[in-house]
Amino acid sequence: MLPYFNNCRSPIFNLAYPHVSNKNVTVSNMQEEVHRLSTNWRTLLDAMPEMVFLLRETGEVEYMNRSAKGCFGFPCGGRATTCLREVSQQCGTILNDADDCDATEQGRVTETLIDTTPVEYSSVPFVGYTGEKLIMLVMRDITQRKNFERELLQFNTSIETILQQKISELQASEETRIRLSRQVNSLKTQLGFHHKADQMVGRSRKMRELREMIHQVAGSDATILITGESGTGKELVANLLKATSQREDKPFLKINCNAINDSLLEADLFGYEKGAFTGATARKVGKFEVVDGGTIFLDEIGDISPRMQVSLLRVLQNGEIIRVGGNEPIKVDVRVIAATNVDLAQAVKDKKFRLDLYYRLNIINIDIPPLRERKEDIVELVSFFVNHYREAFKKEIDFVPKSIINRLLAHDWPGNVRELENLIQRAVLMAKGKMITEADLIFDQDPRIEQQRVDTFNIDDKLGALPLKAIVADFEAAIIHRALDKYNGNVSTAATQLKLGKTALYDKMKQHGISAKHIKQSKRN
Repeated sequence: MLPYFNNCRSPIFNLAYPHVSNKNVTVSNMQEEVHRLSTNWRTLLDAMPEMVFLLRETGEVEYMNRSAKGCFGFPCGGRATTCLREVSQQCGTILNDADDCDATEQGRVTETLIDTTPVEYSSVPFVGYTGEKLIMLVMRDITQRKNFERELLQFNTSIETILQQKISELQASEETRIRLSRQVNSLKTQLGFHHKADQMVGRSRKMRELREMIHQVAGSDATILITGESGTGKELVANLLKATSQREDKPFLKINCNAINDSLLEADLFGYEKGAFTGATARKVGKFEVVDGGTIFLDEIGDISPRMQVSLLRVLQNGEIIRVGGNEPIKVDVRVIAATNVDLAQAVKDKKFRLDLYYRLNIINIDIPPLRERKEDIVELVSFFVNHYREAFKKEIDFVPKSIINRLLAHDWPGNVRELENLIQRAVLMAKGKMITEADLIFDQDPRIEQQRVDTFNIDDKLGALPLKAIVADFEAAIIHRALDKYNGNVSTAATQLKLGKTALYDKMKQHGISAKHIKQSKRN
């Protein structure tokens, strides 16, 4: 007779052992072999992390492995709990129909509670050595998994509740929805439109709109006209346009149209053929050919001559140039960015600028706001310039009094950011301590005051004090100064408007001590 497994009152397993000859094996040897096999099975089941039960039809527990005892503590042969008996009853089909039961059905995994412990189990029919029908249950404690599932459900429920609440709020108020949308767009603008080439300082609403406009149009190859008062930072906008365009890695040239003589400007931009003029000893390639495939920035475009306007129109319309002294058109692929502080629409009305060129240039217009319209940026600009120039001048300035800031906020800034930069540069240089004082703050002379002085030439004050020749000379000087001031220091244009030769005008300017360069600088500042 086989010994009971784990000292229980009923044997569990119908063990098979090797066929041996009765002549060579004694009863004692057979008992030892059976004991060895039983011990091996018990050791194997106790080593399993799953809980293993052997149940009778009556619901009694015949066997529990170590994991099952550690969880439930049932004595072998004791009565099962209510839940465990229910599990036994649920497996009745397997007991009654063991011979016909489908293998898939026998191994099906089911979840239940055993003494409040969530488990999953599978059952298989088991026959003892006496032919007794038993059920073997293999269980796994799934408490931790259920906890995770419950936490995940709570998390999903919380997220869903929050989303429903937000959606309800948005549906309840259209105004709230619009405001949130604008806030999101504003954050996207601040986070998404930052570029390493962006050297513009300021986070006011106007500056955010300016950056958004730049990034919106930079990717196209359309001609862009940058407008704004002198000193607003048109070159910085051009730099950012090029850096964020599809021609970022292509050539980029900047030309100040007001700084070069008209005939030289045409030769510089479009090149010239050998013998085109005195000194043209060889063919020269112009800037448009050099920058082919890239971008060219034409600053002060409003000051170019009618002849240059025609040549530039050809480039914008047909994408081709003709060298000075040449006849063959040359195709070029250049994106043009132009800038001016001149009101081109008014210049067209005054017949000083071609209407067709104006339309070609003004496909996309980026207008830079003057500093007086974005004074909330002044504090940030002051901080930027102070940090820059204290390093440049090896100063230890670390404080700008509120009284200084108030004066800066109250100023009208006719020279815009350039005027502010000059003011801070001078203040940092003149400062004697670690703080900028009122004495260090020296504002530039407003060029509009100088213009008023020229426009109000008072003859009465000079009558009796000066001879007629001197009065006429002063009046002539005032007229020349006013003409140069009106045309931004352009001697050629002023001479044309005064119906005077350029050489004669230069002589009179020298006679009266008038400098076109000084006037240009005053206009820029």
